[in-house]
Amino acid sequence: MLAVVLVSVAAVVVLTTSHAKPVSLRQAEAQLGKGATGVPGADRPAPGVYAYTGSGTEKLTLPPLSQAEGPTIPGTVTLRGQNCWVFRVDYSTHHWQTWEYCLHSGDLWEAGGQSWQLWSVGPLNFTNLSTFTCAPGSMALPGDATVGQRWQSRCTGTNTSVKGGTLSAGPYTFLGLDTVSVGGTPVPAAHFLRVRTDTGAQTGTERSEVWFSTRTGLPLRVQQDLKVKSSTPFGTSTYTQVGVFVLASLVAHR
Repeated sequence: MLAVVLVSVAAVVVLTTSHAKPVSLRQAEAQLGKGATGVPGADRPAPGVYAYTGSGTEKLTLPPLSQAEGPTIPGTVTLRGQNCWVFRVDYSTHHWQTWEYCLHSGDLWEAGGQSWQLWSVGPLNFTNLSTFTCAPGSMALPGDATVGQRWQSRCTGTNTSVKGGTLSAGPYTFLGLDTVSVGGTPVPAAHFLRVRTDTGAQTGTERSEVWFSTRTGLPLRVQQDLKVKSSTPFGTSTYTQVGVFVLASLVAHR
C-alpha cells in the first residue's frame, strides 16, 4: 500500500465533525463508467466493482480533524493492457486510493498508485492528491515463495499539498498461505506484511497486512496502520489511519 498523505490548510480551526459518508456500490459503479474493459484471466481479477465491508478512522492533529471509513467500502478493478490492472478503494466520499499492479514473469508487482482526500474545515473544503511510482521488483504477489521470504519495495511520489518528494521504502514479507472467508466461502490466500518508512517531504511509518487471492491477485483482506508527519505554516501535523476492509462477495458488479 502507498502512503496516504496529509493536507496543509490555510487556517487553524477547531473542528472534529466529519462530513465523510460511505460510498455505495451503485455510486462506485457510476464512477466506473466504461473502465470495465479488458479480458480477465486466471492471473487477473474480473473487472468491475466488488463489495467490501470494513471500518477505520483517519485523523489529523493540526487542525484537529477526523473522519470515518466504511462500513461499505467498494473496491473497483479496471484492467489495463494485457498485464496490468488498477484496484481502487473508496474508503468514503472523502477518500479514495488506487494501486496499480502489473504481471512480470509470473510475479505480480506493485507499479504505483494515487490517493485523494478531502477535509472539511468549517464551510471550506481542502483536497490533496498524492501520486507514487514504485521501482521494478516491488513485489505484491510472487509466483513462488517460501514462508519468511522478503523483498524490498521502493516507491517515490509527490503530494499537491506538500512541497518536495517523498520516498516510501521497506521490506515486504510473505507470512504464509491462508484462507479468507468471503460470504461464507473459504478462499485460498497468500498473506503478506508490508512495513515502510517514509522520508523526505513527509516522514512516518506504514504497516499493512494484505491477503491476496492466490488465483486472481484480488485483495481479500487489508489491514492498515499509518502515521505520517508533514510541516505546515503552523507547525507539524500528524496524519494517522487505522482500519481494515474485507471482501464480502466474489461477484464483480458492472
